[in-house]
Amino acid sequence: MASLLLAGCASREVENDLRITDVHTGWYDAGIVEGNKNKLVPSIAFRFQNVSAEDIASVQVNAVFRRVGEQESWGEHFINAIDSDGLAAGATGGMLVLRSTRGYTGTQPRLQMLQNREFVDAKVEIYGKHGPRTWVRLAEYQIDRQLLTE
Repeated sequence: MASLLLAGCASREVENDLRITDVHTGWYDAGIVEGNKNKLVPSIAFRFQNVSAEDIASVQVNAVFRRVGEQESWGEHFINAIDSDGLAAGATGGMLVLRSTRGYTGTQPRLQMLQNREFVDAKVEIYGKHGPRTWVRLAEYQIDRQLLTE
C-alpha cells in the first residue's frame, strides 16, 4: 500500500507528459490607464494535452514575457495550470490565458500603437513543474502583433 501511495505522488516530467496545443498570442486591450491612455499587454492562450498514459495533477506554469532582443523580464504570470482534480491520460484541458502586467501605454488608438515605428515586439517563455522538480522550459512563442479583446 505504501509503495502504491508513493508511486501516485512521484514527480512528473511535464516536458514529456504534456503537450501545448491551440496556441494564440497577441496584445490584449487592458483598458484605459492614467486617465486617458490605452494599455496593451502581451498575452498567450493555450491548452495542455496529457500525452502520457497516466492522469496528471497539480501542475504549475509560469510565463515569462520579454521584449525581443532584451534579457530582462517584462512581466510574468504564474498559475496552477492543472489543479488537484487532474487531467486524464489523453485528455486536453481548458484554455489557459496568461498576460504580462507590463505593456505599452499611449494616447493613440490601439491599432496605431501596434503600428508605431518604436513598437518593440515581445516573446513569452513557458515554464512548468510538477511537485518538487525544478522549473523546466516547455516552449517559447513570439507574440503576434494583433489586437486581442478577450
